[in-house]
Amino acid sequence: MKKTLLLLLLLATLCRVSFGQQDSTAKKTEPRVKQFWLVVLKTGPKDKEITDTAQRNKIFAGHFANMERLYNEGILKAAGPFGKNDFTWRGLFILDCKTKEEAESYVQTDPSVAAGVFIVDIVPWYSEPSGSFAPGKPKKE
Repeated sequence: MKKTLLLLLLLATLCRVSFGQQDSTAKKTEPRVKQFWLVVLKTGPKDKEITDTAQRNKIFAGHFANMERLYNEGILKAAGPFGKNDFTWRGLFILDCKTKEEAESYVQTDPSVAAGVFIVDIVPWYSEPSGSFAPGKPKKE
């Protein structure tokens, strides 16, 4: 009786293991992850030096116009300012381009960076390429 019970227990375990295996020939679904470039805008050396209101307004008008252009070209996927913090962080961009050098060239088109109001750190950043991060230009509503 003990042998029969032990044999049934062994068979039940083997069935459970064999039926629980995954099909090794089945196509595996890999998560779709794409590399973007995270740009952290930080207070630059000229921020305190450029005090003329008209000059600052012109720089920041160009800053916002440049973001709009990059967004419409499908390059800028996200942007925004940081709240008050203990760092010199002012804002961020997430850019959709292939290389760091390409990201640097887009960032240099920003008048606030060119003027030295902001300096930047650029690092790779990864996300699912969907929603705001879908490839290409935004769809016009």
